[in-house]
Amino acid sequence: MRGKGLALMGLLPLLVAAAPAPQKAAMPASWIDATTGHRIVRVDDRPGNYGLYFNYNPFTPDGKRMIYLTPEGIRVADTANWTTKLVLKEKIDRLLFVGNSTPVAYYSTSPIGNEAASTIWSVDLDTGKRRRIADLPGGRIASINADDTLLAGHRELEPPPAAIAAQGNRDPKTGSPTYAANGPDGKPLPFAVAKEQWMAKRLAAGVPMEIFTIDIRTGERKTVTQSNDWLNHVLFSPSDPTLLSYCHEGPWQKVDRIWTIRTDGSQKTKVHQRTFQGEIAGHEYWPPDGRTIWYDLIQPMGVRWLASLDVVSGKRIWYKLGEGQGSYHYSSSPDNRLFSGDGNDDGKYISLFHPRADTNPRVPDTLDGDRLIAAGDLQTDRLADLSKQDYTLEPNQHFTPDGKWLVYRANVEGKPAIYAVEVAKPE
Repeated sequence: MRGKGLALMGLLPLLVAAAPAPQKAAMPASWIDATTGHRIVRVDDRPGNYGLYFNYNPFTPDGKRMIYLTPEGIRVADTANWTTKLVLKEKIDRLLFVGNSTPVAYYSTSPIGNEAASTIWSVDLDTGKRRRIADLPGGRIASINADDTLLAGHRELEPPPAAIAAQGNRDPKTGSPTYAANGPDGKPLPFAVAKEQWMAKRLAAGVPMEIFTIDIRTGERKTVTQSNDWLNHVLFSPSDPTLLSYCHEGPWQKVDRIWTIRTDGSQKTKVHQRTFQGEIAGHEYWPPDGRTIWYDLIQPMGVRWLASLDVVSGKRIWYKLGEGQGSYHYSSSPDNRLFSGDGNDDGKYISLFHPRADTNPRVPDTLDGDRLIAAGDLQTDRLADLSKQDYTLEPNQHFTPDGKWLVYRANVEGKPAIYAVEVAKPE
């Protein structure tokens, strides 16, 4: 026995040496964009990956993690090196956002065979602990308020016509919304035309709706406002916990789209009044300051602006958009000094925009009681080449909280993937 023990002791160093070392997370692929010179990182290209809409917050309060969705559940990306890991393995219907004060993600699940109803959950990204917040008979949650006490959403009080309800669902393979219709000749219409027709029919249906809030602590649901208008894009101000923006959805040339309202239903206010036939405004969002609403404004003759309203002072600033500066969505940097755009057929890029005030000496330093609109334009820096992008998949770019990266989705490599582009060029 003694000899055998010595023999085993002799093997022990070999066994210890043979033990596998802890594996580090695999670093994602990265390269320098040949067109722009900026560094690109492919964060995740798993089939079924899904990043959040451009005005939903995917980042933890400390800015170190970003949530996104895959078929296996919720994953987080480390914004320092873009390695990822699974934090909740569960079948998720919709990933919503991260809270403003704690690293808690919110999501919804739907029972099999009942797409209308859902359950709202939260998960602590540090501990993995889940909490059931509320059951919804219908509708969807769209926002969380500044102090993480209320969720807000919208729902239809009566079902829309079946043909309307069947459109607009997300393709599980591409993540793109699906719209289909045939023209008078019986041939399929282009995606954008089919979507426009569907939106017009949905608006004309006059389906009664409501905007509501849910108390995160108690699950109590309260109505904010009701309307036969199509209500959508419900968003809390990032700084005012009782102030919401929302839109009257539909073909933009047919609606005065952008509004604000208090959670008690008071102070309903129109943000932008159309003044031209065919004028459109939309894709509104709150920047980090939580007091300014920015939106895409297109007037007749192709005159296009990135426009804003300061909801506290009433001051308006419009930046003229030049050639190649059109985008599906715009966003603001964390310090509110820069903008980003995700491009469109006018110029397929992830871009950074530097605002420049109108320096014409005829423009006075002080406006007439802030009743007049301050104007300027934008200077462009190209960050990521999206020349191969099929824009039925919207990039939905987000600045990281430190302002060093823009995260977006693209199909430029033939399949949907989540990417990050570094704002500064490598030296």
